[in-house]
Amino acid sequence: MATAQYNKTTTAAAATAAITAATTATTTTTAAEHVERKHSVASNSNSNFNLSGVNAPSWQNCYYCTREHFKSVAEFINHLRTRHCTREGGSFVCRYGFNGVCASLPLDGVSDRDYDAHVAKYHVNQQTRELPPEWGVYSAAQNLPAVLNDPQRGKQSNLFTKKWGEHFVDRVQIPCNPRLPDITHADFAVYVGSIGKRYRWHERRQQQQQQQEQQLPSTTTPEHLGPVPVPEIFLKSQLQLHHPATFAQVFPGYMQSTKDGSGTPVERQQLGRQLQEQLSHYLDIVEVRIAQQVAQKSAAFFHAMTTQHAILAEMQQAAEQVRQLRSALAQLHGSAVTDSFRVMRYAQRRQHYQTTLDKLRLMATVHKTQPMLQLLLGTQDYVAALDLISTTQEILAAELLGVHCFKHLPMQLGEMEKLIDKMLTTEFERYAANDLNRPLSDADLESDSVCAEEDKLVAIVMGLLRKQNFSFVQSYQQEAIATIRAIIKQLLIELLSRGDQELCLTGAGEQALDLTLPEWLAMLQRASHALIAVLERIKAVVSIMQQTADAAAGGLDPHEHAVNLIDADAFLSAAHHEQLSAQLQQMLQAVCHYCHERCANIVSPQSLERCVATEQELLQLSQMVQEFGDATLSICGVASVPLQLALKVQASRYAQRFHAERKQKLALLLDQERWRQVDIPHEFQRIIERMSAGDYSKQAPLDGSSHITGIGGIVAGNPVLLVEGKQPFALVSVALLLIQMLYEYGGSAQRLPLLAGYHSRNVIDLLRCFNSRSCQLIIGAGAMRVAGLKTITSTNLALVSRALQLVLYLLPRLRDHFESMSGYEAIERDYQGHIKEIEHKIHGIVSERIAAQLEAWDARPPIPSQTFRHISRHLVKLHEAIAGVLPEAQIHEIYGVVHRNFKDKLREQLLKLNVYNNGGPQHGVVTSELTFYMETLRTLKALPADQLDNGILEHIWVY
Repeated sequence: MATAQYNKTTTAAAATAAITAATTATTTTTAAEHVERKHSVASNSNSNFNLSGVNAPSWQNCYYCTREHFKSVAEFINHLRTRHCTREGGSFVCRYGFNGVCASLPLDGVSDRDYDAHVAKYHVNQQTRELPPEWGVYSAAQNLPAVLNDPQRGKQSNLFTKKWGEHFVDRVQIPCNPRLPDITHADFAVYVGSIGKRYRWHERRQQQQQQQEQQLPSTTTPEHLGPVPVPEIFLKSQLQLHHPATFAQVFPGYMQSTKDGSGTPVERQQLGRQLQEQLSHYLDIVEVRIAQQVAQKSAAFFHAMTTQHAILAEMQQAAEQVRQLRSALAQLHGSAVTDSFRVMRYAQRRQHYQTTLDKLRLMATVHKTQPMLQLLLGTQDYVAALDLISTTQEILAAELLGVHCFKHLPMQLGEMEKLIDKMLTTEFERYAANDLNRPLSDADLESDSVCAEEDKLVAIVMGLLRKQNFSFVQSYQQEAIATIRAIIKQLLIELLSRGDQELCLTGAGEQALDLTLPEWLAMLQRASHALIAVLERIKAVVSIMQQTADAAAGGLDPHEHAVNLIDADAFLSAAHHEQLSAQLQQMLQAVCHYCHERCANIVSPQSLERCVATEQELLQLSQMVQEFGDATLSICGVASVPLQLALKVQASRYAQRFHAERKQKLALLLDQERWRQVDIPHEFQRIIERMSAGDYSKQAPLDGSSHITGIGGIVAGNPVLLVEGKQPFALVSVALLLIQMLYEYGGSAQRLPLLAGYHSRNVIDLLRCFNSRSCQLIIGAGAMRVAGLKTITSTNLALVSRALQLVLYLLPRLRDHFESMSGYEAIERDYQGHIKEIEHKIHGIVSERIAAQLEAWDARPPIPSQTFRHISRHLVKLHEAIAGVLPEAQIHEIYGVVHRNFKDKLREQLLKLNVYNNGGPQHGVVTSELTFYMETLRTLKALPADQLDNGILEHIWVY
């Protein structure tokens, strides 16, 4: 209680003294502030004050180099010469001024001595220093091209208007930015309303302070309390006078005079009194400023004093609340937190135990990996074994890394995986060999498409796919090719065992054997059946491989396939699945192609070079090739060409032999032909009728020459050949045989379409041979030398022309039958030209004889003259020669040419004899001769009816 009373008394006394000091200090505030304001005008940031309060000289620092301070005048002059002076030739220009221009010597250069005098007068001994001019808008140097050189800006408003006119303003109106809102005073209404109270309270406080300052009595500040600043040494937090440096700053010159002993005791006492007065002065300054601060904060001080009791009460209450809170926290910590943390620690410990147990169980499971692998491999579950190895390796690398007991297990698992890979490859090769080499059925070598041990195949293929080992496709292809080669070789061995010959076969059994064609065909039949059976097995295996790959890729529907697949997740990627599918399809196609090559070697020209195939045998061979091709096409989906090419080679050989025989026979018959008309047998009539209808199904007689009149003394058939029931054709025997040959070509092409292309070209060659050879024999008179003919008559020419016309009639029908004939237009033109040439030959012979008779004719009696009698006899003979051979239209055409030639020659003879149409005796003779001539033509009906009138009697005189 006594201590509290003493604190209260002391606080009251201190407050009373502070109020008194504040009142005293307030009276001196005005004078002190006035002195400070007066001295601050002349001072700046770089000014220094000494202890006596006098300004430092101007040479101690540089105004423009703020960090440069100098201890002597020489240093200042050297600085001005190096930093603020330029030398131009032998003169010096002073640059110590604003913007590098000296106010006393702006631009003039002076000598070295004058420069030193200028610096000493205007810069070293300068009492006052000019202030730099205040910067304004007009202080900036602006370049006119820089202002006007921006083409993107418009004309500047209110610029250069005095010189260029008032219209030189910016006419571009910049619109407001749509993204910026329009700000008005209403947007700040909320802020002004919230800050208004604080601002008004602040204004009232400022006014109260100003009123309090005005009410304080104003007293003059003592002179000894001048605005001398207190040195910084006295303002430090630690004033250590025992340090010599600090003591020297506090008592300057006192210790020096004591050591030297130069001063008298009176002087030392005087210096001590001055120092004491200076320190007392500093103390007064500090007291005055403390009083000022107390006077300014008096209201806050009294407020703190009045509220001290309330603050103490609040602090006691707060301390009590803190104590209660700490007690409650301690109780809570003991009752709730400790138990909770203990529960959490136990739960964490349990989790650690569980994790350790899981690790131990995992280690126990990994330890059983090798026995499990042996069990899975024993059941041929290769996929599960590989998955177990992969999973175990992942566990060892991720969760059991660093376990010492398993440090050799990864290496063992890797070796086991390699062993499984080799085991899969070996098992697949063994399975492929056993499956492909299963015995075929002895009855018909029927195909067996059921795959043996499908489950084993699926397990092996699934394991290979799990290892992504796709080389098994090539291995199976090689095994299939080896099996096919062995089958062909076995068939050849069986064929050789039936004979007495001993031959050494090569690995593929390709040595040519001395066998008949039926034996070769039988061997090809057995080989094709055996190969189709093997291909069916290969297709079944490939189908199972494809289904297994689909299941491994995850795209298999178990309801669509009957293969028992292993339940496994999809592990084959889409790219690998597509690659494997392509390899399987290519392998199947390659095997089928190899089968075709082996069969093609059987029917190759080297194997059958001693055999002559008949059409029936070639047809049988074609059927076997077609069946085998269709079977392989259904298996692999792609047609193979080697066997087809071999068949085409045999067909070409047969067609060449077929054509050579008939071409040779035709040439021989042409040379032996007597070119006489023969009777047409009924068989040839039926051949023509079938050829007209496009029917070549029936075969022609083996030897048609025995049915022809004049050969063998047999007479049968009609004298002419009727085409379409109304067109008669008188033919020679070689023409009939040509028709029979054409029918044989057509029939062979119909029975064996493979020969159609060869026969079509051979038919053109045969017709060309007949045309050229008949032309040589008749028109070239070769028959007189070869066949012994005495002369080539008009009948011979007519028979040849009629044969050529029959060929022209059959040509379009042959083209339709063969569907295409190269050289058809050329052979048609040749035949037409040959017919025209024969007609020209016929009427040329008669025209020559008539011209020879007219040259010796003279217009005199008797009538008819001997000349015209001979002309009539020639016309009658020609008609007798061609009337039974050529059609009436062609006869009229031939006689029309002869008639025109007769008229032309008669006109020449009349002009030569000077006989004119004047009604004289010679004119009468000519009229009588022509009447006899026309009567002969009317009797023969050699011209059309409209040309058999007596118009020649008038036309003959028209030149």
